[in-house]
Amino acid sequence: MWTGTDDKIEILWIRHGMTAANKEHRYLGTTDEPLSTEGARRLIDQWKTNEWLLGHEDKVYSSPMKRCLETAQLLFEQGEKKQIRVIPQWCEMDFGQFEYKNYRELNGNPDYQAWIDSGGTTAFPGGESRAEFIKRSMEGFAFLQEQLKKEVDPVHRICCIVHGGTIMAVLSQLLGGDYYDYQLPNGGSYLVQWTKEAGWTIIE
Repeated sequence: MWTGTDDKIEILWIRHGMTAANKEHRYLGTTDEPLSTEGARRLIDQWKTNEWLLGHEDKVYSSPMKRCLETAQLLFEQGEKKQIRVIPQWCEMDFGQFEYKNYRELNGNPDYQAWIDSGGTTAFPGGESRAEFIKRSMEGFAFLQEQLKKEVDPVHRICCIVHGGTIMAVLSQLLGGDYYDYQLPNGGSYLVQWTKEAGWTIIE
């Protein structure tokens, strides 16, 4: 449910642009890697065709990690209403011993095979489980709600620039369905809406 003060709110969720690790299909969690030059260029080109989605937001929120903050800076002009507000709980999942490795490097690792056999639900060795990550991500969403309650002026649309895992975690809780139902490519987005009548729905 939504505990804000308005009867309707829209949230544009955007996954950050591509990094070097993303291109190599590496597990990128706690490593604070910036966008690659190619990733920044692709992001700008991609959002030229989606620019009609931008410009309507009252507030912009982001993960504190470089790849998200750089994405926000590329997509939004800085101004009073476009100040980028950070939500600390929205760092990407902690992949533990699998951090910055890809399938080729992990193939044959018994711990990796055990994680795959669990459907990706058990904790990464030295890292988080899916349940722990979802809990942290939803704590970030609750923090967002508390911040919006403090706003004097009505907030009708916000933009959240975060990680693919964060989007899967939050939307699977708000909308139902499987965690992996909400996978997005780098720079991809969902526009979701909450109303008293319908609750949470995807509108774009």
